[in-house]
Amino acid sequence: MANSLTQIAAVTGMNLRNIPQRWSSSMVAVLGIGGVTLVLVALLSIAAGFKVALEGSGSEDVAMIMRAGSTNELSGGFGVDTVTVVSDAPGIKRDAQNKPILSPELYVLVDGRMRGKDASTNLPLRGVSQWAPQVRKSFKLVEGRMFREGTNEVIVGDGVVKQYEGLEVGKTVRWGNANWNVVGRFTDGGGIAESEAWADTPIVQQAWRRGNSFQSIRVKLNNPEALKTLKDSLSKDPRVRVGVQTERSFYADQQKLMSTIINNVGWALAIMMGIAALFAALNTLYNAVATRVREIATLRAMGFNGWAVMISVLVEAMILGAVGGLVGGLLAFLTFNGMHSSTMNWASFSQMTFAFTVTPQLMVTGIIYGLILTFVAGILPGIRAARLPITAGLREL
Repeated sequence: MANSLTQIAAVTGMNLRNIPQRWSSSMVAVLGIGGVTLVLVALLSIAAGFKVALEGSGSEDVAMIMRAGSTNELSGGFGVDTVTVVSDAPGIKRDAQNKPILSPELYVLVDGRMRGKDASTNLPLRGVSQWAPQVRKSFKLVEGRMFREGTNEVIVGDGVVKQYEGLEVGKTVRWGNANWNVVGRFTDGGGIAESEAWADTPIVQQAWRRGNSFQSIRVKLNNPEALKTLKDSLSKDPRVRVGVQTERSFYADQQKLMSTIINNVGWALAIMMGIAALFAALNTLYNAVATRVREIATLRAMGFNGWAVMISVLVEAMILGAVGGLVGGLLAFLTFNGMHSSTMNWASFSQMTFAFTVTPQLMVTGIIYGLILTFVAGILPGIRAARLPITAGLREL
């Protein structure tokens, strides 16, 4: 065993020392793997950013209440009577005046023009109450002021300002046969709220003729454990039919479909590109074996076994793969990490903004994928090197 390891180390060391002499072909393999890794990590970072924007918006001490059976805010609704019942339920945090901290909300879609594009997309306009900032985890008004109740004033998320035209503070926009004045801009820690515009709920109800209807209620819990108390109370109350879950759980469900789609597309494209990169690595390794015929034959004549030669080729291949994967991952991080973009949220059929997020886990995934590709590419050249007749190599001397 020790002898075999010694042989493997000796042959591998010789191969690695010879890489500078084959730098051009080695560079082709590294760049091929790096390109595949770059595309894979970039695409997967979209799903990661989408997940951060949604799941990062949620809190364990905020509950989402919607009509029973609804999977998103657009698919359900209820009247003011439900809001009254929820307001009296136990487990909800109250202010100094003993008023429950909750925000009944209405969610509609309006036309918004993306920067640099002619077509309009669905921009979420959310009718909220005065408590809306307090039931968001990281709400911060960074420009202008809060809208005044009973007026056609809106505040917009930071992502909306960056991605849409004509929604800067001080601008006026026309939605639902009414003019709306943009009076403030807010952030929410990069969460999904930054993809929305907010206005006073009664005004949104009036503009879209929704009567006294709502689609969700966000409530601040006394503590995360109070969710069970609230849920049990509402489930036993015959006056309402609602579903209760934490805000974090709600957003986790919302991101699953989009993340699955993006991940599947990313891996499908990476596999197709990986096949091309595999052939480039295969050609590099075959050339490496061809240029070392004499060295391999000499080693075999000295008693080195075929397994040592084959494993040395695989090790060389995987080192090239690791370098290529690392290069691709670093390029993806430097190029895409933190870059803002937008995509369709298929759960709500609205446009949402997010930031590409290249995590350490994605970079490791890219390196592992590079290792797999080059390991596969190294099998056939390794077998050829191991089976190379000693006499064929000695004739080169």
